[in-house]
Amino acid sequence: MTRTATQAAPDRAEDHPFDLATALQPDGAGGCLAQAAASYWGFVGPFGGATAGTLMRALLQHPGRRGDPIAFTVNYAAPVEAGAYRIALRLARATRSTQHWSLEVLQGDDPAPRATATAILAERRRTWSHQVAAPPAMQPREALPEYRMDPAMPWVDRYRFHFDTGAPISGPEPLAEPAPAFSQMWLSDAPERVVDLCSLAAMADAFFGRIFHVLGTIVPFGTVSMTSYMHVSAAELADLACDRVIGRVDSRRFHLSYGDHSAEHWSPDGQLLATSHQIACFKA
Repeated sequence: MTRTATQAAPDRAEDHPFDLATALQPDGAGGCLAQAAASYWGFVGPFGGATAGTLMRALLQHPGRRGDPIAFTVNYAAPVEAGAYRIALRLARATRSTQHWSLEVLQGDDPAPRATATAILAERRRTWSHQVAAPPAMQPREALPEYRMDPAMPWVDRYRFHFDTGAPISGPEPLAEPAPAFSQMWLSDAPERVVDLCSLAAMADAFFGRIFHVLGTIVPFGTVSMTSYMHVSAAELADLACDRVIGRVDSRRFHLSYGDHSAEHWSPDGQLLATSHQIACFKA
């Protein structure tokens, strides 16, 4: 299925759907204001990756920020509703080389946060370097068909998926025997956008729920907590200027309504950019 003319590349970077969806305004109290974007909607609220990307942007734009994120955890406590929400940020502690931040998503008159996040920032210095993990062997993206979900939730149309292994099979009933949870794919924004720390944080949640792959059907599902470890600096990502990543993801266990998954994000030239881990709830 081909993309429509409305999905052509934007004239300016800030006009990209992702940047529009994660745009922020100062709130006058040290935090910022955001809008839950319909273009990244999921089952009951914004796609979790859009929320993660917005929180990452709030952190990177804070005038007190020093260094680049190395660890970033988002906990999804309740669905964000349509409309405006506020992000509150607090520097919990700083050392000579790190900062420890706490963030909350607040909406309306509800005093309890819809999401919480913690982040560790570090001033990364040139040191000895060694990549133990081996980059995955992949077919060229051009040799793989683009996966399309029809009908798709809005957020799914904001990405392009070219599966090398483990494309989802979605039927009306669960498979007789569980299928593998592993997938390997080319992943990019739609339209393509140079990957930065904000979009990389969002892509951590852009893998379809592993329960869908294992059961072969869609069931109620939601990310509960997601932690990403960044293995590159903002400057390194800018120098790479890649508009796609290789994604690898797998699970270990589904049990008592919850299941995990672990993922890797690689640059096309074989650099490990980030690893992520999450726990999600499901009904099946």
